Amino acid sequence: MEKTYAPHSIEQRWYQTWEEKGYFAAKSEGESYCIMIPPPNVTGSLHMGHAFQDTIMDALTRYHRMKGFSTLWQPGTDHAGIATQMVVERLCNAEGKTRHDYGREAFLEKVWQWKEESGGTITRQLRRMGSSLDWEKERFTMDKGMSDAVQEVFIQLYEEKDENGKRKELIYRGKRLVNWDPVLHTAVSDLEVLSEEENGSMWHLRYPLSNGQGHLIVATTRPETLLGDAAVAIHPDDDRYKHLLGEFVVLPLSGRLIPIIADEYVDPEFGTGCVKITPAHDFNDYEVWTRHRHTSVIQALPHGGLINILTVDAAIRSNTDDEDNLIPEKYSGLDRFDARKQMVADLDAAGLLEKIADHKLMVPRGDRTNSVIEPLLTDQWYVKVAPLAEPAIAAVENGDIKFVPDNWKNTYFEWMRNIQDWCISRQIWWGHRIPAWYDELGNIYVGKSEAAIREKHNLPADYALKQDEDVLDTWFSSALWPFSTLGWPEKTPELAKHYPTSVLVTGFDIIFFWVARMIMMGLKFQGEVPFKEVYIHGLVRDAEGQKMSKSKGNVLDPIDIIDGIELDALVAKRISGMMQPHLAKKIEQDTRKHFPDGIQSYGTDALRFTFASLASTGRDIRFDLARTEGYRNFCNKLWNAARYVLMNTEEFDNGLSDAPCSYTQVDRWIISRLHQVIATTSTAIDNYRFDLAAQAIYEFTWNEYCDWYLELAKISLQSEDVDLQRGTRKTLLTVLETVLRLAHPIMPFITEEIWQRVAPLAGINAETIMLQAYPVSDEAHIDNDAIAETNWVMNFILGVRRIRGEMNIAPGKPLPVLLQNGSSNDQAFLTNNTSYLKKLGRLESITWLNPADTTPESAIALVGELKILIPMAGLIDKDAELARLDKEIQKIINDLPRIEGKLSNPTFIDKAPPEVIDKEKAKLADLRSILNNLEQQKAKIQAL
Repeated sequence: MEKTYAPHSIEQRWYQTWEEKGYFAAKSEGESYCIMIPPPNVTGSLHMGHAFQDTIMDALTRYHRMKGFSTLWQPGTDHAGIATQMVVERLCNAEGKTRHDYGREAFLEKVWQWKEESGGTITRQLRRMGSSLDWEKERFTMDKGMSDAVQEVFIQLYEEKDENGKRKELIYRGKRLVNWDPVLHTAVSDLEVLSEEENGSMWHLRYPLSNGQGHLIVATTRPETLLGDAAVAIHPDDDRYKHLLGEFVVLPLSGRLIPIIADEYVDPEFGTGCVKITPAHDFNDYEVWTRHRHTSVIQALPHGGLINILTVDAAIRSNTDDEDNLIPEKYSGLDRFDARKQMVADLDAAGLLEKIADHKLMVPRGDRTNSVIEPLLTDQWYVKVAPLAEPAIAAVENGDIKFVPDNWKNTYFEWMRNIQDWCISRQIWWGHRIPAWYDELGNIYVGKSEAAIREKHNLPADYALKQDEDVLDTWFSSALWPFSTLGWPEKTPELAKHYPTSVLVTGFDIIFFWVARMIMMGLKFQGEVPFKEVYIHGLVRDAEGQKMSKSKGNVLDPIDIIDGIELDALVAKRISGMMQPHLAKKIEQDTRKHFPDGIQSYGTDALRFTFASLASTGRDIRFDLARTEGYRNFCNKLWNAARYVLMNTEEFDNGLSDAPCSYTQVDRWIISRLHQVIATTSTAIDNYRFDLAAQAIYEFTWNEYCDWYLELAKISLQSEDVDLQRGTRKTLLTVLETVLRLAHPIMPFITEEIWQRVAPLAGINAETIMLQAYPVSDEAHIDNDAIAETNWVMNFILGVRRIRGEMNIAPGKPLPVLLQNGSSNDQAFLTNNTSYLKKLGRLESITWLNPADTTPESAIALVGELKILIPMAGLIDKDAELARLDKEIQKIINDLPRIEGKLSNPTFIDKAPPEVIDKEKAKLADLRSILNNLEQQKAKIQAL
């Protein structure tokens, strides 16, 4: 093995070998274990959330592969309708063209060309992460098989009939409010809307009573929408306004009369207690309108009160032919925000503006365009979800699907029991085009093709049909992912073998958008749940607990952590990825402050181990590069331990022959602890506690195997007992080889590289660690007496080392040790382990004292009731040690007032983030603790 661990020299080489040899492919035999990758966007690149999630899925996959399952980790990517169309439209714009200049067919050809040339970034990055996906089975949500599945589901849901032969309308077309992006000109899902608090205004407007007896004051954050008002609502129990129910107000700027209605939606304590109801431009107002739509006063309004005033560009529209100046002409064509300014000025001029107050409000913005999203009344396609939701709720209630952690099922139930119909159409070109055609009378025909529809309905070739222009929401095809990837609607061997899948690994933010929809569709079209467990992981945040975002400039690229990146390149990368260029200077300053040396190369295994160590049951995952550095050191530790073992076992007899082996209680101890750790690790992975698995592997490998056993084993290796040497070499190899298999699911590269050298020496002839059996714990190998005795040895040596450290005694200086209060067990342990104690503790002598003996002034350590005494006389320079302690004490005394002053400063407490305050408090507590220990130590030295 190379002297120094260099991850880049092994990682890509091993991945290429694994993939070329087909190790990732599912076996035909064995019980299925299947995970479907949440399909990343074809436009995307690997971010920290992906890297964390993929580490968990790969660890599960490798673990079950080693346990003998027919393991399929299904790869694939999502066509990402809006995101991909935006990317290719920008390419068109760079040519001075728009997609309309190309036309639909030519534009889609350009998208496919881009996908083939540039759409594989994230799959290449998944390989860098060591992800053992079955790449031979890779799918894309727009490939032919997937498109066939999408079309089949749409048609079946549209055509399904009840027992009376009437269509159930599980898919239907209707006019409803949607989130509308005025830049993209399409409806978007809630997940694509980011709502953040912004500074705004609250306009208090006077709505005159139609009887001329005064006015109502209505507060609104969107005065431009008043042209679409259908009513003013009050709370039914609000005594201030009860007497006005049934009256009308004159709508400012329009002159229309609108009724005063009562609805419990109104909060009497907020604002004036009077709320304008604009059902075509507000989701809450739409619900109020729904409750009152059948009243005569609402039905008498234009369009039944459902009055849309905006164009798809979010400008004020013009009147249609059947409207009598519904929209004042002076506002027609104005952008919504220009119209706001004009209307407010006109209201003020008319004496109808009461006041304008500063107001913080949540503003919904498109996650891709940053434009303010408008609720807009449009014709869209919908899935009637309630009939599909009922069995999906029951599947979780009866335990067919288990959420991990269990509390996430409550979030699932909350959404599912209040579910609303799902808008599945999008007004873009890239995606699965809706398989619906219209004739000139507006009749709808649904089928696989125009030819199939003409044949089914006996329509002649000259009968005009036009296909719907819209495409399906990408979540529609993603909802079919667990079975469409396996070949449905064909009855494939893969579908029979791997459906239902074993577990879904995903974030809590898409439980409704994806998890729930897969459950509904799986039950509907397969008659079974799509997965048996749903492991919900937390959101990766930065070290201060802040959400990683481009606008904050705190995003980390996992590939940069693997490969390293220089500071200037890191700054340029963060600024180029920003959504808010005006923050560039701040982002640069923050980057240079937190990463003054850029990011060093840590390798994939260290990053994966970091993710595993953070995979607890919490909602937030704080990622700190310091931990990755620590786990890079762990990789180095494992590498160096392997080199030491190889140096002591290559070219030696390692107990593989018939020659006898002798084992010390230390050998039996490390084997015992190994089997305990195997049990701990396996149980942790089985319960999705990767943090506990990582902790068990780390502590055993670093503390027990490397720090203790390798040192203790040297004594046996240096003995003259050949059988003992042979037994120790065999133990060294057995434990190391087993640890490599134990850690392989989390750290695949370094374990494979070392295993290739270690396995033959341990008598194993195989191609790869990947296909070896995962270790199994055996209680027959657990010797509790050996554990107890070795623990005693370690505690004894640790006691001696603590005294050395506290008294600043040189590590190599031989020490005399006195023992007192020992039991018969202590005496037996001492007899068995004197050589270990003297060599590892650097002891000159060990002497038992009688209980009545007078003891010299000594430093004391305890192992149970046993006292370990080290006489201080002559061991240290008292004056020099007191001077050293005084210097350290004074340094802390000088530092304390600065931190205490900061924490007592009200300005700092008010303005600093909570995590910064907590950090300062922890620093203060540490300093006080250190000071207390130093003062105690000084008192001991002075007493000598």
